[in-house]
Amino acid sequence: MAALDGMRILDMTQYEAGTSCTQALAWLGADVVKIEPPTGDPGRQAQNPPGNAPYFIQWNSNKRSISLDLANPRGRDLLLQMAPHYDVFVENYAYGVMEKLDIGYEVMREANPGLIYARLKGFGLSGPYAPYRAFDTVAQAMGGGVTMTGTADGPPLIPGTMTGDTGTGLQLALAISAAYIQRTRTGEGQFIEISMQEALTYFMRTAISAAGWDGSRRPRHGSAVRDSATMRIYPCKPFGKNDHVVMLCVTQQMWDKLCLAIGKPHLAADPRFNTDDQRLINAEALTEEISAWTSERTKYEVFETLGEAGVPCGAVQDTAELFEDRHMQGRGFIHELDHPEHGPIRVLGWAPRLSASEVPVVRAPLHGEHSADVLREDLGLDESTITELFDSDVLVTSDPPAGPGSRQYTGSGRPR
Repeated sequence: MAALDGMRILDMTQYEAGTSCTQALAWLGADVVKIEPPTGDPGRQAQNPPGNAPYFIQWNSNKRSISLDLANPRGRDLLLQMAPHYDVFVENYAYGVMEKLDIGYEVMREANPGLIYARLKGFGLSGPYAPYRAFDTVAQAMGGGVTMTGTADGPPLIPGTMTGDTGTGLQLALAISAAYIQRTRTGEGQFIEISMQEALTYFMRTAISAAGWDGSRRPRHGSAVRDSATMRIYPCKPFGKNDHVVMLCVTQQMWDKLCLAIGKPHLAADPRFNTDDQRLINAEALTEEISAWTSERTKYEVFETLGEAGVPCGAVQDTAELFEDRHMQGRGFIHELDHPEHGPIRVLGWAPRLSASEVPVVRAPLHGEHSADVLREDLGLDESTITELFDSDVLVTSDPPAGPGSRQYTGSGRPR
């Protein structure tokens, strides 16, 4: 039995911030039914090939899809009929869309008084910026993340990781889980709101604390850390763009181990480097000493040598190398799945591992793949009614593509 077995979620999310929330809950065992418009989640079109873009596939594992035209009164009515069968409703559309469709919290709560209704917005639902649109980079800029990225004498840079989107989604998943537990005690649902800007500040607290209480600003420092002489990015052969390692010695014991591991034990007693303060003063000379050693080895040779010596170190891995990482492969974190359009694909798994809750990874759904199944299960609609809904374009589905992996299609979006 999965941890969230029994939780049912109406997932009206798009792109990444909301979809990361509902995917996390699906990986914990919740039954997530994704409500897509007739054109589909725009994330499906984010990359080539459009329709089932890799971007969409990576963020929508373990979900079912129903494509429902909520601008059509019959489509909206179907959603309200479905609401009593679910515990949670999640949306991250633009400000005002739920109100325009007339499926706001009060309307959905009337259909299901115990519903947990969660909304994710760039700037929340109140305050002067509430109507402004936002994506990950906007949240990172407004939450402080962009100002921390880049070199000390250069402009700020956009971070490569999506903490604005996914960091918000995971915080929302935690809030939904808490509300679900609370409902088991009170029997009452509730309204949840989260701002991407505010969620991003959760990742800024170390930088804020380092700036102190006097209102000073934490400066950018590139690949170095102001208060650590050893936390740097060091070059490795064959000197490609990502042939580097990052390391950090936070204790004197780690520093001593580093000196032994790189074959330079004399550095431990060198007066330029024998204390944290001296290492900071002479950081440039220290970087040259360490770089001379790393430059004679590959990043994986450096990583394994220092790792075995007890020195925190990591090889700088690119997006392709992640899938080839022998450690993550050995732990079963990389999953090989069959997709109707793409054939064999690889997706990354879910980091938390619960000993009494195992949920197999299932590929992301085709657009509207489960429309008929969901309506049969939730509303008991017969085949003629479902067929008529498709014929009148209240429901939309994608036929299985003829191509690599098409034999894997097992969905039943439209009756055949």
